[in-house]
Amino acid sequence: MIIDGMADRPMKELEGKTPLEVAETPNMDRMAKIGINGIMDPIQPGIRAGSDTSHLSILGYDPYQVYTGRGPFEAAGVGVEVHPGDIAFRCNFSTANDKGIITDRRAGRIREGTKEIAQAINGLHLEYGVQVIFKESTGHRAVLVLRGGNLSDQVSDADPKYEGNPPKQVVAIDGSEDANKTAKLLNELIQKSYKILKDHPVNLERIKKGENPANIILPRGAGAVPEVQPFQEKYGLRSACIAETGLIKGIGNITGMDLIDVDGATGGVDTDLDSITTSIVSTAAQDYDFLLINIDGADEAGHDGNLEEKVDFIKRVDSVVGKVMELDNAVFILTADHSTPVAIMDHTGDPVPLAIKGPAVRVDDVNSFSERAAANGGMCRIRGSDVMNMVMDLTNRSTKFGA
Repeated sequence: MIIDGMADRPMKELEGKTPLEVAETPNMDRMAKIGINGIMDPIQPGIRAGSDTSHLSILGYDPYQVYTGRGPFEAAGVGVEVHPGDIAFRCNFSTANDKGIITDRRAGRIREGTKEIAQAINGLHLEYGVQVIFKESTGHRAVLVLRGGNLSDQVSDADPKYEGNPPKQVVAIDGSEDANKTAKLLNELIQKSYKILKDHPVNLERIKKGENPANIILPRGAGAVPEVQPFQEKYGLRSACIAETGLIKGIGNITGMDLIDVDGATGGVDTDLDSITTSIVSTAAQDYDFLLINIDGADEAGHDGNLEEKVDFIKRVDSVVGKVMELDNAVFILTADHSTPVAIMDHTGDPVPLAIKGPAVRVDDVNSFSERAAANGGMCRIRGSDVMNMVMDLTNRSTKFGA
């Protein structure tokens, strides 16, 4: 179970403690007490891991070898069939004013109407015979696939990262003709999206209600589809993925896991944790050897710089941990995929806490689950790429190296 972005840094507002240290988490603390603990660098010390690259690393895939960009995973996660030669992007539905300035990168955390908005973009045809495939994901997220025309994924992002700026001009990273052509098409598509969406009925209704319209798209994370060894072939484990966001579902999809849909899972702090819990318990009762679970709300609160929401979400997600701990004869690993400090509002390279509960683990003296407490545990400091080796060993599935 990966609580996305749960780890943080000490804060003055919390008298030098982290949100995880001040949140009431009796179940996580109990898991730390009856398990073995440590801290984990999702990729390696000091590397600011994305959710995608950290999950790949934790699943035992070298992100430096298989990661081409976020887009293909987002596309696979929302059910878009990506073909060889396609270039895929992660997108935000965003809000722009009439001067082209981005005033809200996430369009008021839009939750409804995105399907209708996406349909206005999907199916467009650009120069060079390029087809646009565009589909909504969860919340303000969407995916864009460009098909045809000898395109390149060596292009920059359009997302300015901060409000008050126009979309970034997309440029070729490697200077190639194909990359220059792709950048040109993207810049044109971004401007075209504003013209199409600014008067869309969904947005006119949002404006009427005083909500920010989703009137422009911001592509980022360009990538080609990677070649990935299926998880079951790699480990001999029949696996399922329970995740809220298209990105993590896409990692599950591309690695060959079964995707479990969860009603009410929004990827935000308003997600239905009871529904997620029910899904985990019911899926665990099926014939699976391995479950990958991702719960995203703490990351959203961190990105929003909302301390109160992050502490509250960690407190609420603790109940999910308690239910999973009741599963019999299971090796249960609880961790985060990266730190998303409230003060930074983005990912950092700080290590994250990790606890393992299960038969025959060497219980240590740690009595609470937090960034600093876990550092005193018996696992010491590991990397994400160590996790699956430990899973295989703790479940007596590993093979001996040497005589």
